[in-house]
Amino acid sequence: MNGVPDKLTVDLHPIFRSDQDIAQAVRAALFRAAGQKVPLVEIITGKGSGKLKARVLAMLKQPHVKKLYWRVEVAPGNDGMVLVHLK
Repeated sequence: MNGVPDKLTVDLHPIFRSDQDIAQAVRAALFRAAGQKVPLVEIITGKGSGKLKARVLAMLKQPHVKKLYWRVEVAPGNDGMVLVHLK
């Protein structure tokens, strides 16, 4: 065991109304995971209307964020979770 968790999870349910808070939470999680060499970030968007997931996916396409990861996918069997695989 090297002490590095295999994933970091961010639950956006409590802050879903604020675009700024969402962007900040997602970025903070990605930078923290990258800094700690955690290979996977789970972003819980919930199933709802899909608007939150769409906002998260759009944010992940920004160039300064995109360079942190190699792949993004919606969790198999769980539409309410976005998986970000870090480099």
